Amino acid sequence: MSGSNQVPYLLRAARGEVLDRPPVWMMRQAGRYMKVYRDLREKYPSFRERSENPDIAIEISLQPWRAFRPDGVIMFSDILTPLPGIGIPFEIIESKGPIIDNPIRTLEQVNQLHTLEPDESTPFIRTILQTLRQEVGNEATVLGFAGSPWTLAAYAVEGKSSKDYAVIKHLAFTQPEILHAFLGKLADAIAVYLCHQIDCGAQVVQLFDSWAGQLSPQDYDVFALPYQQQVIRQVKAVHPDTPMILYISGSAGVLERMGQSGVDIVSVDWTVDMADARRRLGPNIGVQGNIDPGVLFGSKAVIRDRIIDTIRKAGNRGHILNLGHGILQRTPEENAAFFFETAKQADQLLAAT
Repeated sequence: MSGSNQVPYLLRAARGEVLDRPPVWMMRQAGRYMKVYRDLREKYPSFRERSENPDIAIEISLQPWRAFRPDGVIMFSDILTPLPGIGIPFEIIESKGPIIDNPIRTLEQVNQLHTLEPDESTPFIRTILQTLRQEVGNEATVLGFAGSPWTLAAYAVEGKSSKDYAVIKHLAFTQPEILHAFLGKLADAIAVYLCHQIDCGAQVVQLFDSWAGQLSPQDYDVFALPYQQQVIRQVKAVHPDTPMILYISGSAGVLERMGQSGVDIVSVDWTVDMADARRRLGPNIGVQGNIDPGVLFGSKAVIRDRIIDTIRKAGNRGHILNLGHGILQRTPEENAAFFFETAKQADQLLAAT
């Protein structure tokens, strides 16, 4: 473990220090754009096995670390991972995504759910996070994550991925009491799960409310925000010093509301200009993002220019450079490498332009 007395760079940024360059990692940085991952997937075709067998999950988490040396290493997992632990089994079918055979539609089903005991239902999490901390030392920050209540509820109520969220919205607008009871139970479980991740070694945790961008602002205030706040309040009560990040896809319309969740950092997608995001969120909330993943299909000049533009707009305090969503499947690995190299030389590039 080199530099054992140093605070990892990403953690310094997440705590609001002024830095020469922003730390950098990528959402979905472990995954299908990397040949080493595709080769491993052929050997272990089941996603559940890849994410819940500690040896495989650790290997996948470390693939981008070995290749690119990002400032953040996020554990390879899935937002649905804690659901079986409260009584909602699921399967992940290649090319179809998650399937929940018995979707949650009634109050009786909600009342039958139980509290989460992470060491019993997800024993692999401890091994994965402890090992990642040992492997990267203080050269990178280890990130944990969880799905937010609205997004997990959407999966559990719809029973699968959705394009229009008609089933959960039908429930929200006809029997809101069922949905609120469910969201409250999910929030408690997610808070326990995130606290467990921090206990096991996660230094920063990210909450993915991927589907909350499908809500109107007034419905976001009823069905998403209060339950984000419930999770964050409970985690901060136990781990006040662990930075928390919130990410929502298509979040331009609810950006200020994301800032009211209680997180330290809002992860911004590319539909908002970074300078506008800074202005809208105010000086006390950090930002993560927000380069369009499609830019990584561009030339080196395009990638470099976009990195410099984003960093300049975000400023030198409380910014973690990232994509505005996950890296795309067919992204050339050399472009991912160039993204990381350029980000790490950002202080020199900014001085030269």
